[in-house]
Amino acid sequence: MRKLVVIAGTKETEKALLNQLNSIFGELIQFEGYAIDEGLPHHFKNELILYSSSLIEEEVEKHIDFSTCTIIVATRTVNYEFIDRIFELSPGQKVLYVNDFTRTADEAIATLKGLGINHVDYIPYSSESISFPPDIDVAVSPGETHLIPEKVGKKIDIGVRLIDLNTIMKIITHFRLSDELSIDITNRYTKKIIDLSQKLSQVHMQARTLNKFLNRVVDGVNDGILAFQENGEITVFNEVLEKMLGISASYAKGKKLSQVFRNIELTRFLYSKETEAQVLLTLRQRDLMVFRFRMNDEAVTVATFKDLDETLEMEKARKQELQKRGYIAKYSFSSILGSSSIIQETKKIAAKLAKSGLPILIHGETGTGKELFSSAIHNESSRKHDPFLAINCGALPDDLLESELFGYEEGAFTGAVKGGKKGVFEQADGGTLFLDEIGDINLKLQARLLRVLEEMEVRRIGGTKNISVDVRIISATNKNLAELVEAGTFREDLYHRLKVLNLNLPSLRERKADIKLLTDTFILQESGSHKKLSSEVLSILENEEWKGNIRELKNTIMYMLAVSEESTLTKNDLPKTGSFSEGAASREQMSLDIPPLRKKEYLALLTAIKVLFAQNENASRQKLKEMLNETRHPLSLQQIRTRMKELEDMGCLEIHKGRKGTEITEKGIEMIDRLKG
Repeated sequence: MRKLVVIAGTKETEKALLNQLNSIFGELIQFEGYAIDEGLPHHFKNELILYSSSLIEEEVEKHIDFSTCTIIVATRTVNYEFIDRIFELSPGQKVLYVNDFTRTADEAIATLKGLGINHVDYIPYSSESISFPPDIDVAVSPGETHLIPEKVGKKIDIGVRLIDLNTIMKIITHFRLSDELSIDITNRYTKKIIDLSQKLSQVHMQARTLNKFLNRVVDGVNDGILAFQENGEITVFNEVLEKMLGISASYAKGKKLSQVFRNIELTRFLYSKETEAQVLLTLRQRDLMVFRFRMNDEAVTVATFKDLDETLEMEKARKQELQKRGYIAKYSFSSILGSSSIIQETKKIAAKLAKSGLPILIHGETGTGKELFSSAIHNESSRKHDPFLAINCGALPDDLLESELFGYEEGAFTGAVKGGKKGVFEQADGGTLFLDEIGDINLKLQARLLRVLEEMEVRRIGGTKNISVDVRIISATNKNLAELVEAGTFREDLYHRLKVLNLNLPSLRERKADIKLLTDTFILQESGSHKKLSSEVLSILENEEWKGNIRELKNTIMYMLAVSEESTLTKNDLPKTGSFSEGAASREQMSLDIPPLRKKEYLALLTAIKVLFAQNENASRQKLKEMLNETRHPLSLQQIRTRMKELEDMGCLEIHKGRKGTEITEKGIEMIDRLKG
């Protein structure tokens, strides 16, 4: 049986190349793949080996018996399955081309230009790069999107680069496949290119079909729409505008503005030179808000006409719908339990801050009731009859968070709903917007948020006009924003804009006198008066550290109520994990019963992850490898993978897939101190 071994740098590249080779050669050749970042067998003998790139030669040479093996170094070309994504970019646009190494980025750019895909200006970038031009907001990458800088807004994956026809012919020649088979194989390769051509042709046909239905879409919106060229010739005049002005579209289209409109004030406004403007006019006994904006590249001006009476009715219905959907503040200060002096003082301060319309920054550990306080502040303010919306900034990916905050216009991106969508700033107009975990947003969103707070205007994604909003901002975080400002991961100007008023929430450790009241309330809410807490358990709970604060306390009570079969909750009902477990301390001690060298490796790795976590950077294995190379304990990619898994098992790390990446836990931070000792 013919056999070919494929060695690639990453698992993703290995998988892509194996799929390509299998689709071309079928069962003629048996393929076996390996990725360097997952480790290689100790030695290869008597094999035909295909390198995915010349860059991996040095890393694999110690695993290969060159006296018995034959080596083919692949040359790679663009992935034809995703190349249409580049064609969607505007001619002359600056685009960051991101790959694992600068050399491979340069090679890929040369390939694209050689194929005539040179309508954009490619800027090479890799993990070796220090910086890139600040005006670039689009990046493309062949399967290495995790290397794209966070500041770049639009990220396009054009798929792992594939093996070119020249390399395919080398494989055919090596195995001395017959002419008939080689023709069949090259035909399969060529068919992939033909499929791409058909795909592009279909896209072109769809664009033409879309233009046919464009007028139907324009006629289907609720606003009157007018568009005219530089010379005043009207090109768009929809059905709604017909009804508003009593002028037929068939009469208006193709004529000059002065021939159609007799109102001199309207004509003068439409011809004005401002890029964007709006005016209130009375036409045919209707109060109309006319908004005009100019599309400079197309030399076209567009105007929308809104009927104010209809708009006010729609706005009234919108606010009623917000109430139905639960966009209201559910809690008041009486909902915040506690008789301790510190919580009473905090509630008193919060009530005073509520009377102001200024932004408030709430700081408190996880589980201290930040949303509870924000809701109570809203209900104590002059905005209590208007919407209250809350959004967790740390729970959403950056792109989704941006669309949720600012909204988007129809067609702004794939999946955008018809008519677009209002963001929470617009939905909370007149009321209060609570931004939880504000310390987790990236610098790009920080810049947009700062502009909204300064101007009290939002612009939807894909939109061309600013929308005025009247919103009070209450933000919250469990992080030290001042330290993030010092680290350069949080804008100082935004920090001061959010922290006009400041409220610090006490931890449960500072108000242990409230634990009995809290536990009694939780028990009453869950089981009525059928259960009670033993004095021994109450004493244990009052001496607990409660890193999770009230949320952790409530979860503990809920667990005890679920497992208890008696009317009194006892020590035996406490969770058998965490600090309540008798073996917790011994397991923690066991985690340090490891060889001295391994302790040093753990310390170096945890320290590096902590630094990246503080900088809001993704702790990729490649990045960690580079950082550890500068220490006394360098590790390979495979060693890093193994050590991270061990630390995850010990509860020191949380390893997530995708953008969230690897996070260091509180136990991991404590482990650093113990390892140093």
